[in-house]
Amino acid sequence: MVNFRLALTDGYDWSAVSWPEGMGRESLLALDFVERREDLVLMGDVGTGKTHMASALCALACERRLEARFFTASSLVMRLRRARDDGRLDREAALIGKARLLVIDELGFLPLDSDGARLLFQVFADAYERQSVVITTNLEFSRWGSVFGDDQMAAAVIDRIVHHGRLVQFRGESYRVRHALMQEG
Repeated sequence: MVNFRLALTDGYDWSAVSWPEGMGRESLLALDFVERREDLVLMGDVGTGKTHMASALCALACERRLEARFFTASSLVMRLRRARDDGRLDREAALIGKARLLVIDELGFLPLDSDGARLLFQVFADAYERQSVVITTNLEFSRWGSVFGDDQMAAAVIDRIVHHGRLVQFRGESYRVRHALMQEG
């Protein structure tokens, strides 16, 4: 059996991570934030371990028998569109809403059209105070209006996330660049 705690302990580069006050590695690995229905925004530079951490947390939750779901922002929007087009959006939203931990990866990598933004907004609105949401992004909050195509909608999402959420920042050089086969010299 794979130990997902090891994915965040053995060999994981914690040097890129800046913790918010009152949170650290041990409380993260204990999944305390899930028990409290808090959100996490993993924000920072490309390649610094945000997705690795988010996927390991999702797997760790599953290992502890906590229902968890992992989506990229774009795949979640596509899934919701298909469900709506097939007349099963309520059922799909209920399935997503059953998870104790919902991970939305790569928010901001691809812009959303107004329809996709509304669908994703509804996920955040439904999750508020009911689920823990982990979001990975390389964009500061001030730039989320460009993702949602609407500053008011972005502000409403941010408002919900920061109310019971914590910001974990990642800074540094990309792991992939540091270990790339295409190195000069």
